[in-house]
Amino acid sequence: MKEKLQKELIDAMKAHDKKKIDVIKLVKAAVQNEEINLKKELSDDEVLSIITKQVKMRKDAILEFEKASRNDLIESYNEEIDILSEYLPKSLTDEEAIKIIEDAFSVVNPQAISDMGKIMKEVSPKLKNRFDMGKASKIIKDKLSQI
Repeated sequence: MKEKLQKELIDAMKAHDKKKIDVIKLVKAAVQNEEINLKKELSDDEVLSIITKQVKMRKDAILEFEKASRNDLIESYNEEIDILSEYLPKSLTDEEAIKIIEDAFSVVNPQAISDMGKIMKEVSPKLKNRFDMGKASKIIKDKLSQI
């Protein structure tokens, strides 16, 4: 994944795509900072997690910009999200995620809300970087409250 980012950075430089250059450099810096903090080279999954965090940060910022009516920044951040999304695996639809969660319920067979950790442990590897885990947590809580 890091090699892909490097190649894309070179291609963006050749194409004089300033926005893409800036976004890729920010991601590469975040990856490098994480590697320094962990004192190890990151795997592709860990790099994908960093890219996912970058997308989430931008989405949160867009919500704040909407409150302040900063359409120029909203447009800019949406472009950045589009660039970052190119590196993420295809997102799951709500229906696909609910199916995975229901499968986890049949495997774990939870008895109470206290079994939420077991369910999350089951679904996390399947949903991580492909679906909003906050949304997944809410769906699981709703299902557990019906037990």
